[in-house]
Amino acid sequence: MTFVLRTAHEKDLDALYRMAKGTGGGFTNLPPDKPTLQAKLASAAKAFAREDNTLNDDLFVFILEDTETGKVRGTCQIMSQVGTELPFYSYRIGRITQHSKELDRTFRAEMLTLCTDLDGSSEVGGLYLDPTERSSGVGKLLARSRYLFIRAHRAKFADRTLAELRGAIDDAGNSPFWDGLAGRFFDMSFRDADEFNARHGNQFIADLMPKHPIYTALLSEGARQVMGQPHFSGRPAMRMLEDEGFTFQNYVDIFDGGPSMIADTDRIRTVREAKDAPITALTATGDESPTHIVSHGRLADFRACLAQVGESPEGVTLDERAAWLLGVKVGDTISFAPA
Repeated sequence: MTFVLRTAHEKDLDALYRMAKGTGGGFTNLPPDKPTLQAKLASAAKAFAREDNTLNDDLFVFILEDTETGKVRGTCQIMSQVGTELPFYSYRIGRITQHSKELDRTFRAEMLTLCTDLDGSSEVGGLYLDPTERSSGVGKLLARSRYLFIRAHRAKFADRTLAELRGAIDDAGNSPFWDGLAGRFFDMSFRDADEFNARHGNQFIADLMPKHPIYTALLSEGARQVMGQPHFSGRPAMRMLEDEGFTFQNYVDIFDGGPSMIADTDRIRTVREAKDAPITALTATGDESPTHIVSHGRLADFRACLAQVGESPEGVTLDERAAWLLGVKVGDTISFAPA
């Protein structure tokens, strides 16, 4: 396999824009707007150049490239700390129990409360894989290589990591959750609101939405049904997050109602299970050693790929193609986790 994950550069703007147009909407971190994407790449360049190991408001953007064709096939992002420049808003799903002595009945109601509970978390997001590659097995590389990057630069990330999954959107690009809740307070379609959020942030939601809790019984049936549910295309991503130890803790996106998945950073499976070892020998590509996700390099030099890795007390063997993709040789140290 000739796919490598690398850091994004300014020359990747056109490829990012092409992928953004292919998302179908609802990808706040990957809007189909060139100036916004260009600003993201500029922010990422500063983040990759920052050498000090401190938690900051950094954005890291990565590219999945097929080195055989030179074509970009995917992208993903890590935000080191959300809610620093602008509040990070979510709806928290809560419940209230009330009892009437006169009626001798207990009522339990579900409520949505606008909150900034997740401020200060790191976030993994902006993941997009070209539809032609979704059966090739590189989705795991694209998603999980971010955790190897976090592990290699642990001091730059928070103790809690979240991932927002896109919520349900119909074929026309409308969101039942938006239409049933926020859309009633704004003269904007979901598409317009989502695009505005991608460019300017979601402070306008806090400015104009009611500050008191909202009883979900007052929402439309369609809005209630999709609350906390991922878009159908995001269900595999949700399973991968669950495999890594992320859980749904009753926080949903304020636009489309998609679930926010949360994990303790040090308990993310790839972070926890990854190892470091020197390369003792290179082997022929296609040998029978187990497949791993392998990474090497710091910051702007970070690269990751799928590889055959054989472990021994002295170190590891690595297949030759992976060594070429990572730019490593015998004696270099790699990080690796079971694929």
